[in-house]
Amino acid sequence: MPESEIADSYSAISDSYIGLFGSTAAVDALDLAFLERHLGRCEGTVLDAGCGPGHLTAYLSGRGVTIRGLDVVPAFVDNARTNWPHLEFEVGSMRTLDVPDGSLGGILAWYSLIHFEPTALGKVLTEFRRVIAKDGVLVVGFFEGPEVEPFDHKVATAFRWPVDAMSYVLATAGFTELERLSRPGHAGVRPHAALAARAE
Repeated sequence: MPESEIADSYSAISDSYIGLFGSTAAVDALDLAFLERHLGRCEGTVLDAGCGPGHLTAYLSGRGVTIRGLDVVPAFVDNARTNWPHLEFEVGSMRTLDVPDGSLGGILAWYSLIHFEPTALGKVLTEFRRVIAKDGVLVVGFFEGPEVEPFDHKVATAFRWPVDAMSYVLATAGFTELERLSRPGHAGVRPHAALAARAE
């Protein structure tokens, strides 16, 4: 799905989305610990790619991470700038980052890759690898499933990934897995996974 369509879909529900997910209260404590563990010691700037309302950008900044946010949805960026005016947020695409080669210490892509077609994901991850310095860290959060398959997400079509399959795609883009986190679904919550990987 084109990013313009994804932006339009999220813009249409931005107020309710921000209300539901725009704070760390909506994030599992294990996930927050995972993010801090892998991005908390990055040398250089971290990019929160697909930062949404900006709450995770702010969370990591509060723990000493030099970080800025990027999102394709203007309403999310406006929210982030209003709530955290001391941080940098911009509207932009993850497909083509306006960032010099090897200039970032890390990237957080927390559920921001779920709407990319599987055939397109590799190109996005290759772009991530271009801008991350060697030994920098990428953290990805996504919906887990037994196979790579689309499903009817409330906003736009999204994709589930087996953790091994996502790890493989990361490897083909130049990353080596450091740690994985997996949690089964419950009470209407879909199975979740996260991967941390080092840029080779």
